[in-house]
Amino acid sequence: MQLFFHTGSLFAKSSAANATPQSFGTLQNVSLDMSWTTKPLYGQMNFPVAVGQGNAKISGKAASANIQARLFNDIFFNSTLATGETAVAVRESGQIPASTAYTVTVTNSATFVEEWEVLNGTTGLPFTKVASAPTAGQYSVAAGVFTFAAADASTPVFISYSYTIAASGQKLSLTQQLVGQAPIFSLVLAGGYTASGAALPGIKLYACTASKLSFATKQNDFAIPNFEWDVMADVAGRVLDWSTNDKAG
Repeated sequence: MQLFFHTGSLFAKSSAANATPQSFGTLQNVSLDMSWTTKPLYGQMNFPVAVGQGNAKISGKAASANIQARLFNDIFFNSTLATGETAVAVRESGQIPASTAYTVTVTNSATFVEEWEVLNGTTGLPFTKVASAPTAGQYSVAAGVFTFAAADASTPVFISYSYTIAASGQKLSLTQQLVGQAPIFSLVLAGGYTASGAALPGIKLYACTASKLSFATKQNDFAIPNFEWDVMADVAGRVLDWSTNDKAG
């Protein structure tokens, strides 16, 4: 008798040459749906005398909490991965000097990319960006240095901005792709309920293409991306292998 307990482990591998296989980290759930079209043949009676089986479809879903750039790229985007990342500093605190120059330099000015918000720490209202020579309630920025007006001297500010980190992380850049082109990957779902030390049976899907990626955040909880895919036959006609540890009859 074969039982399956908990989420199991899900692994993916791109069909590209020398692709690196990897697991779906912090897996939450996996489901496989298999369906066939049928065509009944009726005579004079109300029940069919035969049912023919037509086209088949296998699709799957999984939820995994780990946000993995290479995995996303291999199964969804087939795009470019670069070393380094673009990070965001959210409401970094600073204070406009009491005397000239009325500038605030953000912590990551050396790798500054662009600003996203500048708030007045006293009123909570946003400053307005101008090209140069700011007046009260305005700012200008160049290379991570924010310039304010003398009228706003000594005002606390909260600045949100993006900056690059060259030595860590990865960045996935998506560009236009031709319609019809999609990454193809294989999947293995391993798991089950076995005696201690027994081998874990698995399901292998030989050729899959992704159909959906959902990413949603919510208050006081973790974001858990959801994946969906469709299954097809590979070039050798293989679709699925399903291994079990029950005994043959």
